[in-house]
Amino acid sequence: MTIRLVEDTIDAQDIDKLIEWLRTYPRLTKGPLTIEFEKKFSEWVGTKYSVFVNSGSSANLLMLYALVTSGMMKNRKVVVPALSWATDLAPVIQLGMHPLLVDCNMSTLSVDTNHLRNIFEKERPDALIVVSALGLSPNMQEIVNLCNEYNVILLEDNCESQGTSYNGIKLGNFGLMSSFSTYFGHIMSTIEGGVITTNDEKIYEMLIQLRSHGWSRDLSATSKETLRNEWGIDKFSELYTFYEPGFNLRATDLQAFIGIGQLEKVDAMIAQRNKNFHLFKQLLEPHVWFPREEKNSFTASFCIPVIMETEQQKQTLIDLLAEHNIECRPLISGSMGTQPFYKKLYGELILPNSSLIDRCGLYVPNHPTMSEQDIQLICELIIKASKM
Repeated sequence: MTIRLVEDTIDAQDIDKLIEWLRTYPRLTKGPLTIEFEKKFSEWVGTKYSVFVNSGSSANLLMLYALVTSGMMKNRKVVVPALSWATDLAPVIQLGMHPLLVDCNMSTLSVDTNHLRNIFEKERPDALIVVSALGLSPNMQEIVNLCNEYNVILLEDNCESQGTSYNGIKLGNFGLMSSFSTYFGHIMSTIEGGVITTNDEKIYEMLIQLRSHGWSRDLSATSKETLRNEWGIDKFSELYTFYEPGFNLRATDLQAFIGIGQLEKVDAMIAQRNKNFHLFKQLLEPHVWFPREEKNSFTASFCIPVIMETEQQKQTLIDLLAEHNIECRPLISGSMGTQPFYKKLYGELILPNSSLIDRCGLYVPNHPTMSEQDIQLICELIIKASKM
């Protein structure tokens, strides 16, 4: 038996419901179910608006481009955590911005706020993308205060942390925009997909234009009329008039149908992930490094980070896990400062904590279908490797 790193949250009942719906020969491309899913996602997170797109990566791209087209970027400098995903960093480069990598801390694996303050003071960037790694909440109050002090736009990447909260408020409510992923194996799945949340109406309208070619079809009647009058567009031409240089990053009603069903059970899945997390904590914390939870936070745990003391211990653990058919992988993807695409453009960047995680870090499974016996076995192997 294999303990997989992630398991699909779309189960047999979900597939049966999808088949039943497909037999009604519904519209499959973006339509009314997309709007319904967005409304329900907003209600669940606690924001005014949601925008459903084809991936969490596209959500990151769209957030950054919305800042550009809204005229909010002045020096085009964006701070990105070194401990993050490729498509937190790649859109910054693709859009001709200047990335500034910030180190992580060794407790919650979010940004090191001392390093962040130094970057803010020296570089005066336009924006910060803050990543909540593996479902662990950053110290959002400290980060928000820093962004306010230095007039930096805050964007959240919550692709691994849907359902995590800080001081009783779900992540997705702290930045100007926030991204989520609904990819296979994440907190909930729409096969492929992503969501952007925001409370800003103007940003929301920019996002839905940029998602679909730059046209106005998804805007309110008032906003459509304003644009028609501003540009002298007649109603016949309106459907094929492009007001912004947009993309096609839409998801489909088929995915939205799945997403609506996933929202009905996501709280139960998150509760089980959190229960598993605290069992891992109970078993591991007396013996090895274990992440710290911010005070008054709730962890919608995606996977369990492990940081060994040496590279040899890390390799020993990888071998032990493989012997027992337990999947693992690098801790997110190590440090962005050592990734080839970054090194080709800027040279290698060694940051104390992110580079340590690059060498000695990995993560192990946590998902709702795991048993206590699975968790106990994984913990025994981690402790064993730490003593070798």
